[in-house]
Amino acid sequence: MISFKSLQKAILVAGIAGVMASTAGLASAQAPAHDSQWEKNHPRRDQVNDRLANQNRRIDKAVSEGKMSKAKAARLHRADHRIRQEERNMASRNGGHITKVQQEKLNRQENAVSRQIGK
Repeated sequence: MISFKSLQKAILVAGIAGVMASTAGLASAQAPAHDSQWEKNHPRRDQVNDRLANQNRRIDKAVSEGKMSKAKAARLHRADHRIRQEERNMASRNGGHITKVQQEKLNRQENAVSRQIGK
């Protein structure tokens, strides 16, 4: 017989896993094709997106090594997803590009998330 608390924990774990899987899937589905022409034409966006991809790998690694809870990882993945969405919104208002000031703003936001990965 499964207790109510055990069932609650199982549902919570399944929910967190689902959020993480969908966040990772969205991040990879939204990432632009990384051919050299795109990188050449959009160097600021490429730099921001490369950092976001690296941070997502760092978060996943921290979870797999037991250094971070899945709940914290889900929060950080959501924060990265919001940064990625902001980058896309900025680019859509500027002919597919982001300005240097916008890149700096996004990098400051990424720095804040990055500091949370190591804690």
